[in-house]
This record gives sequence, structure tokens and C-alpha cells, in this order.
Amino acid sequence: MENARQLRIVFMGTPEFAVPSLRALVAGGYHVVAVVTTPDKPAGRGQKLHESDVKVAARELGLPVLQPVKLRDPEFVEALRALRPDLGIVIAFRMLPEIVWAMPRLGTFNLHASLLPQYRGAAPINWAIINGETETGVTTFLLNHEIDKGAILDQVRVPIGPEDTVGTMYERLMNLGTSLVTQTVDRIAAGDITPVEQQSVDERTLHPAPKIFKEDCRIDWTRPGKRIVDFIRGLSPYPAAWTEMYREGDATPSTVKIFSVSFEPAQHGEPCGTIESDGRTLIRVACADGWITLGELQLAGKKRLAVHDLLLGWRDVNLCRFYR
Repeated sequence: MENARQLRIVFMGTPEFAVPSLRALVAGGYHVVAVVTTPDKPAGRGQKLHESDVKVAARELGLPVLQPVKLRDPEFVEALRALRPDLGIVIAFRMLPEIVWAMPRLGTFNLHASLLPQYRGAAPINWAIINGETETGVTTFLLNHEIDKGAILDQVRVPIGPEDTVGTMYERLMNLGTSLVTQTVDRIAAGDITPVEQQSVDERTLHPAPKIFKEDCRIDWTRPGKRIVDFIRGLSPYPAAWTEMYREGDATPSTVKIFSVSFEPAQHGEPCGTIESDGRTLIRVACADGWITLGELQLAGKKRLAVHDLLLGWRDVNLCRFYR
């Protein structure tokens, strides 16, 4: 048994999702000897250098920061070795080479926003909702040579409600992960944790969670209504589901982002993508087995608005249709 607060921890992460865990470790008296994050990158119109969320937090907390361009760089590896790390913690970072993840004497563990082995990959929260799951969670696991396939240390489960989006679940899992990270550190130090290997899993039963690109976010109106609702929830508010809209008389379509919808099963003879509106409070779209009622959307070049507000200035809505 060791004192968890005396372990020399190297924390590695980049986005907002990792920040609460870093803050909780410092607030809890754990000994974070350094933070590793991505190099500053040009961003925005002025191409000013942008610091990662983790770097900003680390600087506020007074922690040393390492920003290697390459994780195998000898200078970085030596700097890491000089820290004499007992434990590595990774949250939303890059794939680590063995020379890095194997360096801490107690190993390196990762926090992943799914119930591994399900939803291995870069976008687990999105895909769980897109696939209509009613439960997800967070997992800590030891890093090895393969992405998200290391031995599982601990898990916490949480339900996905019918109104949840990737935005609401992101917040919930980010906060849930914070307590799981400190709990995992305590259990590793106490020696009361038994890693469970993932080798015996039938890969054919698993759902992947690959990175999501723009084309992956296009809505297919020929699909069943529930699948469309889950698809939009799983991409709201970011990166956002979208569709092409054709206005009668226009030669080219425009892009519409859709953030919230509901589904009403019904039989109809309308082509999928047909738009109907009362011009005041309702816009609905025909799909394979009913109507999708729109809640919030964003027309090209406009602000995100609720349907009621949008219709105050959208007079030709019934002359439009969605493609696919």
C-alpha cells in the first residue's frame, strides 16, 4: 500500500474534457509533477497562437507544462524521465508510444467516455447517442500498444435520457470522470484494483466510435424517424447534423444545421424531405415512417433559432424541401 497523495503523477490531456480531472487532482492534494499537452496552434482570423484548455488550467494551477511536437523526441523523453513519474494519467490526448506510457513504475491509465470495450475510438459519446443507447459511462484502463484495448481498471455507468444530447452527456461524463480518476488513483495506490483484460471480447459484438467528419453529419430523411432523432441528438450542439435545402426557383441548395427535433409516427404519401409548415410555430419534415418536427435550426448565414422565432421572417418555407 502506498500513499496516493505522494505518487508523482504526470497528467496528459488537451481539451476541456480533461480540465476538471486535473483541477480535482490538484485540489485533492495529489502530487502532479507536470502536465503534458499539445503545442500552441494558430487559430482564428488573426492566426494567433491558441493554448489548449489543459495548458491554460495548468498555468493557473502553477504546474510545469511540457508541449512536445513529437512524443518520441529524445529531449522530451529525457525531461519526462527526469520527473521520476510513478503514475501517468491520460485524458483526451494523443496515442502514446510505449517509451512514454511504460515509463511510470505503476503504469499509465486513460479515462475513456464509454463503457469499454464498447465504443472504442475518438467519438464515443456521439456514437452511443446516435446508436440509440440508453446507457453509457466512463472507464479507466491501462494503456498498451493498441488504442482503447488495455486492461480495464474501473467503470461508472450512467443512463442516457431520451432528451439527452452529446452536449448534456459530455458535461455529465466529464464530471463523472473526475471522481473516477481520483478513485482510480486511490485504488492503484492501495493495491486493491485488479485490471481486467479485454482480449476475450468478440470484436463482432462491439460498436466502434470513429472520428466524425462533416459528411458523416448529413441527415438521411429516408431513414426511420427514431433513427433520425437519435442521429441529431448525437451531433447536437457540435458538430451538428445538417441537410441540404432546396428552395423553389433556386439553382443551388443551401445548408441547414438542425439541433433539436421530435418524431411523430404516421403514414403519409409525401416524398422524404418534404417540408410542411403552418407559417407560425410548426415546421415538420417527412421521413420514412412519419414526421420529424423541428425544434431549433440554423439557416446558412443566420443565427441558431427556435422554429417560432425563425418563422417570423421565413415566409417561403413551404416552397422549400430537404434533400435525401
